[in-house]
Amino acid sequence: MNFEAQKKETIVLNPAKNMKRRSIPSEIREDPLTGRTARICHFMKLQWEKPDFNALVSGTAETCPFCPEKVMQITPCFPEEILPEGRLTIADMVLFPNIAPYDSLGAVATMGAQHYIPMLDFTADRISGAFRLARDFFQRMAEIDHPESVYHIINWNYMPPAGSSLIHAHLQVFSTSSAPNLMREELEAARRYSRTNGTNYWDDLTAHEISAGQRYLGTIGRTRWFTHYAPMGVAGDVLAVVDDVSTTLALTDDDLDDIAGGLTRLMAGYEKMGIFSFNMNFFTGAEGDDFTRFHLLFSPRTFFNQSLGTPDIGALRNLFNETLCMAFPEEINTMLKSEFE
Repeated sequence: MNFEAQKKETIVLNPAKNMKRRSIPSEIREDPLTGRTARICHFMKLQWEKPDFNALVSGTAETCPFCPEKVMQITPCFPEEILPEGRLTIADMVLFPNIAPYDSLGAVATMGAQHYIPMLDFTADRISGAFRLARDFFQRMAEIDHPESVYHIINWNYMPPAGSSLIHAHLQVFSTSSAPNLMREELEAARRYSRTNGTNYWDDLTAHEISAGQRYLGTIGRTRWFTHYAPMGVAGDVLAVVDDVSTTLALTDDDLDDIAGGLTRLMAGYEKMGIFSFNMNFFTGAEGDDFTRFHLLFSPRTFFNQSLGTPDIGALRNLFNETLCMAFPEEINTMLKSEFE
């Protein structure tokens, strides 16, 4: 396993210091599995001002379709052959079909009746409960042998900077026979790695990260947490890999509790940087894909220019699919580490 990086240097003359020469380091890192490149640079401090949340949230509950007085009246239902009861519920959480689907078997799961949940107010129980609701849906699709019941994926876009069109916390839940691009690339690369090396890439990666210590955050149950060597987010990414599990359906209740607990720690760590939004995705194999391991990716979302609302994805990422991180993952690790101690 190789952790490749091209080290770069930019020389500028600094007018604030009488045109004294200044060296600015950067790197182009390659993901050890896929070869995807990520650029690491330093051009701003990892610290943002939190917005006025009252102004951001004000009035959004009035038209919210996920609030308890509306969710059971205006959200759609699955047809009887898919889900006889139409919707699934756990406590105050509701799962129903996605009215704007991007696959033939997509759902939305609300994360409770409360309209706005600040990032630090999420409990592990609330998160794991929502994950269980999604897993129940996946299991039902497997029981009816639905042709799309191959890869079982949860996406979480928390707050508008992460692509959420609603303030009310919810998950995107879908089963698909078509693995998304990065997941497909990872699965193909992990299969090649297993054939070439006779070992599981994700097992080797977690063993390396724990041994090296530079990016390792901690272990909760059988889930290993570490900052990503070649992140996609501007404030770094965190990977969580579950030992001996290859698919979403193989996750136990304890695993879901442990994952949820780790996510609350990440939220607390990033909140200290002034970050209040993130994406989270499940990455899973299909049944029998023993060459891979279930893992999730947590990627904080923010702004290049907060006063202008400049998003953290520009032409480099959007058109070249080349990612940019504003600090070295090893430095981000030190900012998050205390949450796992």
